[in-house]
Amino acid sequence: MSEGESEEFGQLEIDPSVRQVCANGICMQTTVVEAKLDEGNIQEAESALREGLSLNFEEARALLGRLEYQRGNVEGALRVFDGIDLQAAIQRMQPQAEKPPSKKGRSRSDSVHAGSQHAASLVLEAVYLKAKSLQKLGRVNEAAQECKSVLDAVEKIFCDGIPDVLVDSKLQETVSHAVELLPELWKQAGCNSEAMSAYRRALLSQWNLDNDCCARIQKAFAVFLLYSGVEFGPPSLAVQIDGSYVPRNNLEEAILLFMILMRKFYIGKIKWDPSIIEHLTFALSLCGQTSVLAKQLEEIMPGVIHRTDRWKTLALCHSGAGQNDTALNLLRKSLHKHEDPDDIFSLLLAAKICSEDTFLAAEGVEYAQRAIANSSGLNEHLKGVGFRVLGLCLGKQAKVSSSDFERSRLQSEALRSLASATALEKENTDLILELGVQYAEHRNLNAALRYARRYIDATGGSVLRGWRLLALVLSAQQRYSEAVVVIDAALDETAKWDQGPLLRMKAKLQISQSLHTDAIETYRYLLALVQAQRKSYGPLRVFPQVEDDKVNEYDVWHGLANLYSSLSHWKDAEICLGKARALVEFSADTLHAEGLMLERRGELHEALSAYTNALLLEPSYVPCKILLGSLLCKMGLEMLPLARTLLSDALRIEPTNRTAWYHLGLVHRDDGRMADAVDCFQAASMLEESDPVESFTSIL
Repeated sequence: MSEGESEEFGQLEIDPSVRQVCANGICMQTTVVEAKLDEGNIQEAESALREGLSLNFEEARALLGRLEYQRGNVEGALRVFDGIDLQAAIQRMQPQAEKPPSKKGRSRSDSVHAGSQHAASLVLEAVYLKAKSLQKLGRVNEAAQECKSVLDAVEKIFCDGIPDVLVDSKLQETVSHAVELLPELWKQAGCNSEAMSAYRRALLSQWNLDNDCCARIQKAFAVFLLYSGVEFGPPSLAVQIDGSYVPRNNLEEAILLFMILMRKFYIGKIKWDPSIIEHLTFALSLCGQTSVLAKQLEEIMPGVIHRTDRWKTLALCHSGAGQNDTALNLLRKSLHKHEDPDDIFSLLLAAKICSEDTFLAAEGVEYAQRAIANSSGLNEHLKGVGFRVLGLCLGKQAKVSSSDFERSRLQSEALRSLASATALEKENTDLILELGVQYAEHRNLNAALRYARRYIDATGGSVLRGWRLLALVLSAQQRYSEAVVVIDAALDETAKWDQGPLLRMKAKLQISQSLHTDAIETYRYLLALVQAQRKSYGPLRVFPQVEDDKVNEYDVWHGLANLYSSLSHWKDAEICLGKARALVEFSADTLHAEGLMLERRGELHEALSAYTNALLLEPSYVPCKILLGSLLCKMGLEMLPLARTLLSDALRIEPTNRTAWYHLGLVHRDDGRMADAVDCFQAASMLEESDPVESFTSIL
């Protein structure tokens, strides 16, 4: 047999341009075969192919079925495929596949081996096309079984996996198609467990898949894990490698697959697929790990994603991770006049970030106003969001206003903006809560109480923040017993792990009622809850980037230290401060509590050092400004100007802090400014009558 003949040995193909079929170096027209098929004479058509191309029974049937499938006669193709004996083909191929390849040049035995591969590939392709035919006829369970038989056959033929060389290209193509099709068939049949097994089999077995095919399967598997709604266990121990990372749930496994796909893109193995980063964004957002997403985005080469889109997405990531300064800087770049200055989503996000910082509130007002101006046409529905962030920014800006008139004007504008947002978004319950907080901040407690109750009614009492606002408003009205009743009712309706903020507020309400023993017991229960929650997560738990309104262990130790210090239990207070320092070594809160304890013990110079160190750590920390000003006031007339400066600065940051007004009144009194002292004492008295146990803004 010549070299050319050996290359064509076993080759079977249909040429659609001239309608002829070729095999074993022989070609014949398909017109005769098609005529017999049209007449329904399958046996005669098969005989014509066997005689004309020197084929055996399975090969002729496979070629005939493929011809029917390509003509679009799916039912006819299925009838032809039903007569193929797959097991016989496997038995013929198996001995050949088990022989190791010769190190010498191609011999006749190699050609025979190649021929048997061609024959086997034709039979396997026929079974694959049978599965496709069954799928088109809606018989997906049968189709999945047929497709599975193809892969089972390949595993029997190649016991150690498909080698990289000496494999017929048509056989490899059929295997790749079958590996990709099987999990899709199981999904269509509603058999999710079988689909999961098929995906893992596809990725863990040696199928010699090319990069594109493997990437498609990995992506489809990750999407299935992410959106199927059915939780599957981790891979079996048999396929786990010692020391390797093993995903614990669907979400972790999906994220791992998407990150593998991103890595393949970085090193040039696959082409860019924007849907991968979209799915990864959703997955990482679900588990609160947007900082990981930011790293993935930063690794993408410039030009793949437009720079403004990259900046906006990175800003969202950093904002979700609590890194507002970085997020705002990225948005400022995106909103530059030479980039995309009118992008409404960037404007709204920038305004929202600014609304959380009193010193950025004025900048946020500008962003919000620009967003409102651009919310027309397709963006008309975002006008309510614009008014909402505008109201929040104006409320923050009012807190740092230099004059009472300006503060009053900004507060009124903030309420008007939130009312406009409510008119545009009547179903938005968050706006009801934010209006309630704004009224509470302005000490319009009756209106705040009305909105708190309205929010609880609107949410059915299912949202913790509504109960907290109601309790805070009641505490501001000095109705402590009623506030405790509200907290107890909320505790009954709240899951155990979410009770932290309620228990902390309950302890503060008990302190306000001079029920110190009860407050200590509440703090102890809260501490046990926080520690149990931390231990239940285990050492490998990925903590959220932002704790939101959760209570951490440091807060509890700090609260206990303050409580014991107020009761002059110095040893207990020192123990609690030591526990707090072990968690956060340098903190203004800890130094504040330490200074307060030292001052109560009469160690004034040490207390002065603690307050000063706290302000060096956090220059805008109001409690230490007040205590430092109060301490300086006691050190003689020459210290009064410095004390007045500190207290005035504290009031600039928190205009409704009654303790600051009271101590400023003492400074004015000692300095002989009786009229100013009276005004300060009057302000302190009025604020004391409406002072909550926690800041109203702690709810937002």
